Amino acid sequence: MTQTQALIEEATKKSGLIWVQGPTGPSRALWHVWHEGAAHVVGGPGEQPLDGLGLTDGGRATVTVRSKDKGGRLVTWSAEVGEPAVRGEAWTAAVAELKGKRLNAPDAERLEDRWAAECRVVTLTPTGDTVALPADSLTARPLPTPATTREPMPAALPRLLRRGRK
Repeated sequence: MTQTQALIEEATKKSGLIWVQGPTGPSRALWHVWHEGAAHVVGGPGEQPLDGLGLTDGGRATVTVRSKDKGGRLVTWSAEVGEPAVRGEAWTAAVAELKGKRLNAPDAERLEDRWAAECRVVTLTPTGDTVALPADSLTARPLPTPATTREPMPAALPRLLRRGRK
């Protein structure tokens, strides 16, 4: 294993989120698991959104990994995108790892069946190439979202929060 491969593997294993940018759309933060030399993500209804990234089997993606302790960009690597056959050996192994990391699943007992029917499991295998870290911050506007605040914050809330600290 080369030094670059070791950096990619260790950084990706330790990071809870990776930023994935496919051939289309902006990069998106995704939770993942590292298993058998690749990052695996699941997306679809009830899970994280993969649509708009253009991740197709045999395509390419760019993965950015942050430092677990400082939160800064640590390494950016090129990946080959794969989509294992549903219920196949590779899919089953990836799902077994993903299930262990999925927090607060509304249907934990039938999670595997739902993922097989409605979601995509995507494998991001490092090609061995890294991308030089940019000189600027790469700040961008947040993506549009349907999430909104339903009501204004109650006027007494700041006072109540301060009272709890005593």
